[in-house]
Formats: sequence, structure tokens, C-alpha cells
Amino acid sequence: MIGKYRAERALSPVDESVAWVVVDEAFALHMEASSFLAELRSAGRSPNTERVYAGRVALYLCWCAEHGVDWSQAGMLDLGRFLRWLVAEPLPSRGRGPALEARYRRESTANAVMTTVCEFLRFGARNGWVPTEISASLSEPRHLSYLPAGYDPGEDGQFRTVRARNLKYAVAVEGYEWLTYEQVDLLVAATRRARDRFLVGMLSCTGMRIGEALGLRREDMHLLSHSGALGCQVTGPHVHVRRRRNPNGALAKSRVSRSIPVTEEVVALYADYLHERGGVREAEDCEMVFVNLFRGPLGRAMTYASAKDLFDRLARKVGFTARPHMLRHSAATRWVRAGVDRDVVQTLMGHASASSMDPYLHASDTDLRDAVERVGAAQGARR
Repeated sequence: MIGKYRAERALSPVDESVAWVVVDEAFALHMEASSFLAELRSAGRSPNTERVYAGRVALYLCWCAEHGVDWSQAGMLDLGRFLRWLVAEPLPSRGRGPALEARYRRESTANAVMTTVCEFLRFGARNGWVPTEISASLSEPRHLSYLPAGYDPGEDGQFRTVRARNLKYAVAVEGYEWLTYEQVDLLVAATRRARDRFLVGMLSCTGMRIGEALGLRREDMHLLSHSGALGCQVTGPHVHVRRRRNPNGALAKSRVSRSIPVTEEVVALYADYLHERGGVREAEDCEMVFVNLFRGPLGRAMTYASAKDLFDRLARKVGFTARPHMLRHSAATRWVRAGVDRDVVQTLMGHASASSMDPYLHASDTDLRDAVERVGAAQGARR
């Protein structure tokens, strides 16, 4: 499908801050979609979230334009057609030549797109662009007979009734992807630069999000055994994660600042990186920890896109999928399986809700095999 609308990255001429907008083929702004993205920014959503939402809204607008549907008047039948189209329409080829095999969106991906579209339509209803009856039809009240761990139903059970989205596929809950010790070692060994080794090593050690890592400033690195001279009472080498606006658009998801201890190995990796960084004059005055050292603009803060390119290259070298968030899951999984208290892991990860820890409490493959073999051995002994 030739898209009539697309997401575009806009750079402010005043402070060079990044924003995302939706434009048509003539580069005219789609005002309602761009206003929706502006509200995401004002609400403190990360630039990465804004970028993803921009693409999803543009996709919805393209579909409406191609199928003769007024985006602001789309009813449940129209939205149902759009949801089915999301999984039935082949994705564009990644290369220049013809695709060897057609690729399709997963149902979970279609659900994510529809979540954004519903949020966009509700925003439109609040601003008078979408009829309120359309916004109201997007979800319906449902009673929670099963309560997730950590969910508070209220003294009288008043919070057992929630609004649930009507349009979505029923999909299986997939477990988190994580890397073993050996895979992390292979990933570190595949790096060619000290900066990249430090980034992989720190993500694996601390479990921080990639946005938190890219948002680190040199003042956050307290890597001495005592940091009293810096006005910090935390003992041992550690880093501080703080939510703030950064020139590269990186944003810490958690609104609560936290400190995360680091190992001596991470301290050594940082020292190697500082030596490498010292050879790039353009990086001297940048306060950000992770900066461009090997391609322009030199000395500028490293971006989400640069980090993605790095991990894509590493994944091709090591021969398995490797993404920054997998290192976060790996750290949490190792802590839980090492017997670290759940509250401690929650604090290290920066989770606001205790229920966010549930995915890390699953049994490992080794646990499952040990259980089966233990019973099998007992049966064999009885025979």
C-alpha cells in the first residue's frame, strides 16, 4: 500500500529538541494526529513512545484514506475491518529486491496498533473531533473475577469493574526473552569499541532500561568506594538514574530516582571507555556519558537509533537475537534465581508496581527438567 500519511521527525530550530508529527504526501501536517503526539510529549511520554505512536496513527490514517473511511467517524465495523487488515496485509519487503517469503504482522502487534488508535480516537472525542458515542463504544465494563497479583480491588470491591477494550485478538502471553551468561559473554566479546563494551556490560549488570542508560550524565557516575566528596552518602561504586529531559531524547521511564550498585568489572569498562573517549576532542564538553565517537556528529549524545544499530550489528555477529531490553530481563532473572528478595529486585529495576515482577518468577527449563527427572528416578526405584 502506498501511504498517504507518514510519521516524520521534526527538529526544533530553537533548542534542537525532537518531536514527531504526521504529514501527508505534500508534507502538510495532519493537525489532529500531530496534536495527539504533542499531548504525549506534554504528558512526559518518552520520544521513543512518541515515535512508535506516530507510525501507528499514520498507518491508521493511510488505511482510512485507501478504504474511503473518515478517520473521525469510523465505527466498530470499520475498526474491525482495520484490525483484520493488520494481520492479513503482507508487510513491505525489507530489501530492494523481491521478498523470498511474505511477512505478516502478529496478532499481538495488531493489538498494539489498535491500542494506539483507540487512544487517538479518545483524544479526538475529548477535543470534539470524534463523536462521543464512537469513543464510548471502544470499551465496555467488565468484572474481574480473577485479580492479578498486587491488584487492590478496594474495600467494597469497587475496583473489580474495569473498562476493557472490545477490539483485540486473544493472544497467548509470551514470556520475556533473556540471555544466558554465555550469551552475554559472546555479546561483549563481539564488540569492537570500549564504549560499546561498557554499554553492554552496564546494561547486563544494572538491568537499567536503554533510555536510562542513554540519559546518564557524567555527574551520575559515582564509581569510587566512597562518594562523600560528591555530596552522596551511597557507599560503593554506583550510578544514579534520574528522570529528566536530555538532548538526545532519552528519558527514564520511572519518575522516582534511584541508585544502582555496579561491579568492579563495570568500573574497569568505564575506565577503558574514558580513555577511548579522551581521543575525541569533540566529546570533551559533552556532559552525557554515551556519545558519538566514530561517526558524525562527533561528541553528540548517543541516540536510541544508534543503540539499535549497534545491537543489530552485534546480533548478526553472534548469530542470535540481542536487544537492550533482553539484558534488562537477564539481570532480573539472574537476581530472582539467585534468591535476591523480591522487593530488592523491584527497587533495582525501578518498577512502581510489585506485579511487574511476576514475569521474572517463572520456573526455568532446569527447574522443569529437575522436577520430571526427580519423579522419574523415584518411580524407577520403586520398580
